Amino acid sequence: MTDLLETLIENREMVQPTHANNLETTHGGNVMLWMDEVGAMSAMRFSGETCVTARVDQMNFERPIEVGDVAFISAYVYDTGRTSAKVRIRTYREDLRTGEREKTTESVFTFVAIDEDRTPTPVPELTTSTDRGKQLRAAALEYERNGR
Repeated sequence: MTDLLETLIENREMVQPTHANNLETTHGGNVMLWMDEVGAMSAMRFSGETCVTARVDQMNFERPIEVGDVAFISAYVYDTGRTSAKVRIRTYREDLRTGEREKTTESVFTFVAIDEDRTPTPVPELTTSTDRGKQLRAAALEYERNGR
């Protein structure tokens, strides 16, 4: 069994001009790439297996991230199937000087655990042994239930 908080992965990317569109904000494809990578790390930490992206639910881009800003990506497993893990992934624009964050993007990705033959393989049971883990799981289920 793996506890939800053990699946929490956070990462940062400095937004460079090569990540930007013609409006000098982060290209949505780069944000999706970063979210996919961090989400996969969360799913792999949970399952102990290689994980591949099976589904991306609605992707909500709420505000841009400008060149020079930092993209802060947070992901955690909140629900599972027999061979799959649902990961809530959120991206924020972060000011490193002040610590201020604004949510920019959110989605749920589903990853499937695969074995060395690239065949889906069972995942362990997800546990939530802390109040914070229970709160994160409840928030993700609420986000999923309310259609974002």
